[in-house]
Amino acid sequence: MTDESGVKKGAGGEGAVLRPEKVERYLEITSAALKKVKISVPERSALRDVAEDFLRMARDYHSDAQHFFSEGDLVNAFAAVNYAHGWLDAGTRLGLFEVGGDDRLFTLYR
Repeated sequence: MTDESGVKKGAGGEGAVLRPEKVERYLEITSAALKKVKISVPERSALRDVAEDFLRMARDYHSDAQHFFSEGDLVNAFAAVNYAHGWLDAGTRLGLFEVGGDDRLFTLYR
């Protein structure tokens, strides 16, 4: 039995089994978000380093997720891609990134 998110429920409803298609979908969504995000703070702003660090963390976690996925490690791939997207969403909500008002790929404040 699978729920609406595509996660297959384990026996007795305990735990969950990730399907490769679901993890791959999240990887694709985060890839699209990484292509869209632009640092919005000026070069000379004290927050520029913070923005660059957030973006680096997102890219690194996404890369890790891709590696785990290629190794068949769906649990760590799913965890890493969620961390990656979390860095993007946090940076967007803090105003470090410009995302063109895209509330499909990003969690916006308003």
